[in-house]
Amino acid sequence: MGGIFQDLQFGARVLRKNPGFTTVAVLSLALGIGANTAIFQLLNAVRLKTLPVNNAAQLVRVELKDSKGTRGNHSANYSAVTNPIWEKIRDRQQGFAGLTAWGTQTFNMAQGGEVRPARGLWVSGEFFNVLGVHAQQGRLFNASDDQRGCASPGVVLSNGFWQKEFGGNPDAIGRKISLADQQFEIVGITEPSFYGLEVGKAFDVAVPICADGLISAKNNRLDSGVNWWLMVTGRLKPGWTTEQATAQLQTISPAIFQETLPANYPPVSVNDYLNFKLEVLEGSSGYSTLRENYERPLWLLLAIAGLVLLITCANLANLLLARANTREREMAIRQAVGASRFRIVRQLLVETLLLSVIGTVLGAFLAQGLSRFLVSFIGTARDTVFLDLSPDFRVLGFAAAAATLTCILFGITPALRATRVSPGAAMKSSGRGLTAGRERFSARRALVVVQVALSLVLVASALLFTRSLNNLLNLDAGFKQDGLLISRVSYRRLNVPADRRLSFTTELLDHIKSVPGVDAVTEMDSVPLTGWGRGNVVWLNGSNSQAGVDASFNRVGTDYFKTLQIDLLGGRYFNSSDAANSPKVAIVDETFARVLQDPNPVGRTVFVEATPSEPETPYQIVGLVRGGRVTDLKDDSIPSLYLPTLQDPQPMTSKQFLIRSSLPPGNITPALSRSLLEVNPGLDISFQGFRSMVQESLLRERLMATLSGFFGLLALLLASIGLYGLLSYGVASRTNEIGIRLALGARTRDVLTMILREAFLLVLIGVAVGLPVVFLVTRFASALLFGLSPTDPVSLIVAAALLLVVAFLAGYLPARKATKIDPLDALRYE
Repeated sequence: MGGIFQDLQFGARVLRKNPGFTTVAVLSLALGIGANTAIFQLLNAVRLKTLPVNNAAQLVRVELKDSKGTRGNHSANYSAVTNPIWEKIRDRQQGFAGLTAWGTQTFNMAQGGEVRPARGLWVSGEFFNVLGVHAQQGRLFNASDDQRGCASPGVVLSNGFWQKEFGGNPDAIGRKISLADQQFEIVGITEPSFYGLEVGKAFDVAVPICADGLISAKNNRLDSGVNWWLMVTGRLKPGWTTEQATAQLQTISPAIFQETLPANYPPVSVNDYLNFKLEVLEGSSGYSTLRENYERPLWLLLAIAGLVLLITCANLANLLLARANTREREMAIRQAVGASRFRIVRQLLVETLLLSVIGTVLGAFLAQGLSRFLVSFIGTARDTVFLDLSPDFRVLGFAAAAATLTCILFGITPALRATRVSPGAAMKSSGRGLTAGRERFSARRALVVVQVALSLVLVASALLFTRSLNNLLNLDAGFKQDGLLISRVSYRRLNVPADRRLSFTTELLDHIKSVPGVDAVTEMDSVPLTGWGRGNVVWLNGSNSQAGVDASFNRVGTDYFKTLQIDLLGGRYFNSSDAANSPKVAIVDETFARVLQDPNPVGRTVFVEATPSEPETPYQIVGLVRGGRVTDLKDDSIPSLYLPTLQDPQPMTSKQFLIRSSLPPGNITPALSRSLLEVNPGLDISFQGFRSMVQESLLRERLMATLSGFFGLLALLLASIGLYGLLSYGVASRTNEIGIRLALGARTRDVLTMILREAFLLVLIGVAVGLPVVFLVTRFASALLFGLSPTDPVSLIVAAALLLVVAFLAGYLPARKATKIDPLDALRYE
């Protein structure tokens, strides 16, 4: 230990006496290790961490084994059940020490005007008890809080929401809060560590499930068998396994689904419903759409950052090889006075270990800022992302492993090479360094080739992801996206009767049209490209439901196609004559016609499969419009069928409007708000730019393009530094040779060409070595690309060309320096 402490002291002195080298090495390592740790920290929070509850490893999820055949309204992002099914599971299960159900909903806290959203949880009475969550203030729910017919239910706030809305004031307990026009008494505040069961989303308020009858009134979901909105989570009893619990639930599944079969379930799907099976899955890591969307990209980014770290290690190894040449006499003297080779290698490794530790510590601080930047990058102002980024044993272990690995990768070879020369030979070499010749220079060339090969992978990946994002941003979706504004208006609190809702919507449309700057406006059920919509099976007359196709449905206003500027290819648009008492009509798009192999279906009748709210219905096709991208920007294969809102048999109490205007959203939204509130001040209103909505839907692609582009530029910079260092070292070691060449009549151009030729040759070899690696690595990115092959030739050619440009820039300065050598000085050079 005394020897190691002595090595540490000596290593610190050596690094302090070489501030330039130390600074470059430490900053390079900090950047490489910091980027890797930041991405791993985010991956750890998204994928590896368990929920912040007691004994999270005991948690499991109860789901449908196969949800095909679930008909009705799906308002959850995960595998969900109806409330009648949940109650049957709760009453008949045997394998759980505790079982709870929960759902999500955004509640409006405002009482008219601009919407103030609160992210809410519907929870069963035992929710907090099952999870082992404690109260920070007040109390949490129990079974008595979630009973049918609850007239004045309480509400539990998350700690973060309590701090934001009430400043952490304990007097908040007992106060009232408005949610969806209902007053709820605040009964408790959760402990700070609990954010819910969704990774990436923190809840604001928790409301007992029984309150759905109060909030939704006639449309409540407590007795509905066609509203799939509740997730089921529980803790297994001691001694029970997931397999045993699954077997028990599957034993009782036939009875549960027989007893909960809704009377209005579509006959064609009844058999599917009766054959549903329940299963139990591991649930310690919670639920997360963020995990589904970002797990694969984060693993890929971690691999990319790892390549950057390898390039950094190659660069540092090159620097250490150059330093080893200047320290050969020092090493020779130490061996001559009795130091063993192992002792000297240990000393040199301690120096590299010091660099690694300092770089890792700085990288760990850098990682904290980078990881928070990444979280902000994948969230939006409307949909913030909450992740627990506190370091744990995985993050600390990853940083320690990165420090150890980098120390070995860039330190071991230079240390071994520095001690290979015998003391006698080194003392006779007069200071130029015996190993400064071919062998060491070849090792440094090999490291540069490795850097170039890895840089090719990173630059090609960056180009692929950047071009993929560009393809999406410039994609023709089948309609003009610029100048569109989304307005969501709810008039639920006004209690407008069902038979007056269509006329009330028409009144809202007239007020929007009267606002100066509005060029066109329409209402619709689903806004295009949001990823949400309604689907059903459709077939032409003469066929049957078995020969039908799944189509996307959207109820739209008469000016829908005018507002979106979608071309009419045949027939007509909807008009005011398409009313409730007139024949049912529909408009289809090109994709619909192509799937049903009828290029002009205008005039034909389509049949729509029965739903829980509508029987099997025939519609006459009156128009054919241009095809496009309906629900997803990346998919144009979804057939679309449009129905007129004037024929909607069940008008809702909220509407979505698309407004086309040449004015910026910030200039027109105040006037729109005033105009809508003139109809009734009790309206709930929100606005969103259509383009911003589309860009928010591409956050994953933007993250990949931005980070891979950053790493690609960093790789180019590191490759240029490595190449420049090698060529500069080569010019210095060949001063005598270059002087002789110039003395014998070599032209400046010849010397310039000789140095640049070596730079280009090294890059070409690196590109040749890197191409197979590119083909291997980019295969894993194919699912994340749009409109490009993983082996896209343009991206590969541009990447190779950029590396050749780097070769020229890195080689030109040493080459110019070589041409300035005075032959007489060079001949005297030693």
